[in-house]
This record gives sequence, C-alpha cells and structure tokens, in this order.
Amino acid sequence: MNLSLNEQLMARKAAATPRGVGVMGTFFADRADNAELWDVEGRRYIDFAGGIAVMNSGHGHPKVVAAIEAQLRKFTHTCYQVVPYESYIALAEKLNALTPGSHAKKTALFSTGAEAVENAVKIARAHTKRGGVIAFGGAFHGRSLFAVSLTGKVVPYKLGFGPFPPEIYHAPFPCHCASLAEVKKAVHGIFKADIEPSRVAAIIFEPVQGEGGFNVIQAEAVKWLRELCDEHGIVMIADEIQTGFGRTGRLFAMEHFGVVPDLMTIAKSLAGGVPLSAVTGKAEIMDAPAPGGLGGTYAGNPLAIAAAHAIIDVMRNEKLPERGQQLGDRLKGVLESMRQEVPQIADVRGLGAMVAVEFNKPGSDEPDADFTKKVQAEALKRQLILLTCGVNANVVRFLFPLTIQQPVFDEAMDVLRAALRAAVA
Repeated sequence: MNLSLNEQLMARKAAATPRGVGVMGTFFADRADNAELWDVEGRRYIDFAGGIAVMNSGHGHPKVVAAIEAQLRKFTHTCYQVVPYESYIALAEKLNALTPGSHAKKTALFSTGAEAVENAVKIARAHTKRGGVIAFGGAFHGRSLFAVSLTGKVVPYKLGFGPFPPEIYHAPFPCHCASLAEVKKAVHGIFKADIEPSRVAAIIFEPVQGEGGFNVIQAEAVKWLRELCDEHGIVMIADEIQTGFGRTGRLFAMEHFGVVPDLMTIAKSLAGGVPLSAVTGKAEIMDAPAPGGLGGTYAGNPLAIAAAHAIIDVMRNEKLPERGQQLGDRLKGVLESMRQEVPQIADVRGLGAMVAVEFNKPGSDEPDADFTKKVQAEALKRQLILLTCGVNANVVRFLFPLTIQQPVFDEAMDVLRAALRAAVA
C-alpha cells in the first residue's frame, strides 16, 4: 500500500518519538507565511493556533526575519554569562520601560515560559526568604516539575509525575466560575489551615488563563490580590506568557486592570517563534538572588533577542494590539450571532483577540467536550487550525496572528460558521 508523505511521517514519528509528546495534527508543516501554513503535500491551512500564542506577529514577518539574518551573520552564541552583548541590555531596557509601572525595574532573560516562571519564584523566594507559593485552579505555568506543580490541571500535565514540590497551594480562580468572595474564603482558608501568610513568598496568576479556558480574572480580584500581597509582604507575579505582546488589545493584559505586579513573566510572542522568555520586575526584588543564581546556557540567545527587538518595533509601528482588539470584537460578534443555530454555545469571552467559546450540552451546565472536539475536527477538515482548552476540555480558543490579512480572516470566519453548523448537524 502506498502511503502519503504525511502518513509516512506519522509512521516515523510513532517509531522515533514518545507518546508523551502529544501532537494534534496528522499533517506536517512545510512552510508558513503570516496566518497561512502549507503542509508537506502542499495543502493550505489558516493558522488560528499560532504555535500556541507564539505568532502574534505572524509567520515569517519580514522585519523579524531580517533581524535574525543580520544577527546570524555576526554570531549565534557566546553565552551571555561568559561574553555579554549589548542587545541583551537594550532589550532589558525596553522591557523595563514597556511593562506596567514607573518604578525602577530590571529584566533577566531566559529561554522558555516554564524557565521564566521557575526563575520568578526563585527570585521571590530569595527576596522574601520564604518558601510558600499560591497559584490557582485551572492555571497553566509550564511542564517542568516545579512549574507543573503550580499548574492547576491534572490531566495530562501532572498525570504520573508526582510527588510534587511542597508548599504549593491552589485556590479557585476569580473569574466567571468563582466569585471573589469564594476566592477570598479559600485563600484565607489556606492561611488558616495550611501555611501562615508570613511564610508565603509569592502569589502567581494569569490575567487571562490560557490552558484553563481563557478565563478573564475579575478586575476587583486583581486589586484585592495587590492589597493582600502588600499587607503580608508577598510578591505578586503576573504570568503574561500567553497574554502578553498584544493578544488582549494591550501590549500586556495587566494594563487593563490598573494594577502593577511586582514581577512579570513574558515569553511566547516576545520573539516570534525563537525561544526567549523574560522576568521583569521591581529592581530591589530582581536583585535578591546572588550572582550566578540566575541564567542558563541559552538564556537570552542573541538570535532570539534580535527577533524580540524587531517584534517590539512591529507591535508599535503596525499598531497590533489595537488591531487585535478590532479582530477580537469581530470574532466575538460572529460567535454571538451563532448562538441560536448552535445551542451548545454557553459562553463567548475574552479580552482583545484572546477570545474563546465554551460549549455545554444544550439546556444544561454540563460541559460538552465531545462537541468541542467535533467543532475542532470540522474546522480542520476545512483547513482551519483551532485549539481546545479548559479544565473540562470544552473550550475552543482562537490565537490567530494579529497581522492576519483581512481577506484571510474573513475566510476563516466563513469556515468557522460552517464548522459550527456541521458539528450541530
């Protein structure tokens, strides 16, 4: 039997790579441009996954490619901790200026979001001389052992990997699914039953939960968390790994809430697909670790830094956060208009272009993961790549590039309508 090229690659993947690396697609990428992707057999897809929120500036943005090429001709690696380079300092200066708050800040660069999260906690512990960390149900902070301990979802992220590090506690997340009163009760319950606040180093949260279902934190909850952290000397960490760089209609999601965190973690769309992450925060907190306590062999790779400088220019010059808001509003309108035809639509939510639709069984509050998978599959049949998320796997999230051409976006909206109708039929 003659196998297609995609089928041949699937067979090789199964033989050569472990099942623990879950893969959604049954096709393999050959090339991509802005919001479009072509597989190895020449089939075209519209990419509404963006490498999981990494491609806010689109695949192969010419200014980003040019910046990487220019750096490639100079040098690819020295290890910043051995022989430093000016571009690292310049990017730190830009992130210090761009992140919320006018106080003195410093930035350390790393490679992945999980690295940024783990280092943010290390910094908070060094500053406070405490060990405890409070996170939230439904959170996603990475797959490394400490980061996955902070993550508030068992399957598939924690399954079979315990025991986990101690002194990590979870409270309900203050969004549409838990009231602020419930969250306050839970956190104070942690203080009474598990750990006194004077031993808590940090509280970490996503302004909009990513894997958890694009759950938007309540504005009053952000203010309360700030007050709580100030009262007890706890470091507030805002995880902006998925929300940052224009996705929510602002450069950073925390700008929506008028509250300044002590530390922020940044990654994903920071460097347009080249691995780079950052922790940016108050200078006195960032300086807590001793020399050598932070870093990594590839942390602040020069190619990634070159890409990030270009991304920052693109965000500003092309007004991508503003465009994301416009496209997100349009997408919400399309989803809202489908409610009568698709009774499984339980909620349409999000900030800016960080939009999701949640599906329940009609007339009930029971999550409908099967219908969600069907919508994703029907979209993929029509060559639109969508991702699911949520603790109950009943949410479709939309992560299109903010640079997407208007005709391609309009085409995707037509495909989305068709996929929703086909899933109901």
